Amino acid sequence: MEALLRRELGYGSVKATGHSGGGCISQGQSYDTDRGRVFVKVNSKAEARRMFEGELASLTAILQTGTVRVPKPIKVLDAPGGGSVLVMEHLDMRSLSSHAATLGSQLADLHLDNKKRGETLLKEAGTVGRGSGHAERPFVNQFGFDVVTCCGYLPQVNDWQKDWVTFYARQRIQPQIDMVQQESGDREALELWAALQLKIPDLFCDLELVPALLHGDLWGGNVAEDSSGPIIFDPASFYGHSEYELAIAGMFGGFSSSFYSAYHSKIPKAPGFEKRLKLYQLFHYLNHWNHFGSGYRGSSLNIMRNLVK
Repeated sequence: MEALLRRELGYGSVKATGHSGGGCISQGQSYDTDRGRVFVKVNSKAEARRMFEGELASLTAILQTGTVRVPKPIKVLDAPGGGSVLVMEHLDMRSLSSHAATLGSQLADLHLDNKKRGETLLKEAGTVGRGSGHAERPFVNQFGFDVVTCCGYLPQVNDWQKDWVTFYARQRIQPQIDMVQQESGDREALELWAALQLKIPDLFCDLELVPALLHGDLWGGNVAEDSSGPIIFDPASFYGHSEYELAIAGMFGGFSSSFYSAYHSKIPKAPGFEKRLKLYQLFHYLNHWNHFGSGYRGSSLNIMRNLVK
């Protein structure tokens, strides 16, 4: 690995540190170089490059907003012996605690960033001598993302859509249901999903949705802090409905009431929030079912049963 980093990134010296880490998808190791410490994620699967390219694009997009801190991505490389590696800035991270409220506030800023950009461009368009439409980061008026991103190791369809309900039903839930069918042919899941699809538009009546840049996989294991503030990492980004972000956050804990209070002081809950949150949690339960097996079947079907009532 040291030779690869020297050759591909031009480092003069590279030395492994004692820092390592990883989750159930990839493994990681830190290296000291003559240009600072880097963290290298390694995955030997053939699809690893697609996964890491999506993560690099996600980190870059979040970084450009200047709202919440992420490790600066450096490059995706082919791993020696197969698979890929993602090289990024090393950050000394500890569990999120004292900076939870700051994270809530900064996450809301991330979700409002695109909306504010649209408002600024609109204002500039009405100002003499401004409004050529040229902006470093254009306003995004659709739902999706420029590249495939992976939630876990499963790819997400991020084709751009004007309509959020269409995007969410076709490009988030339907692919998960398709995978369930391929694996187990679960008839009840199929029947419940057929019924639920007819109900989804009712959950979005009178709701004005502006695409928000999302982290996309914001559970307690993907947030941390250092002495300067909160950090988020391992994103699976796309432009979607801001409420989607809070679904997995509420499923496995790790977020205090101060986090939610700070977030909702900037983005208040809209009518129907709780039901839509269940709809968004459905994606994550199905995704867990497809990653880890039928232990998540009951939760997936219960949500659908409750939403079709």
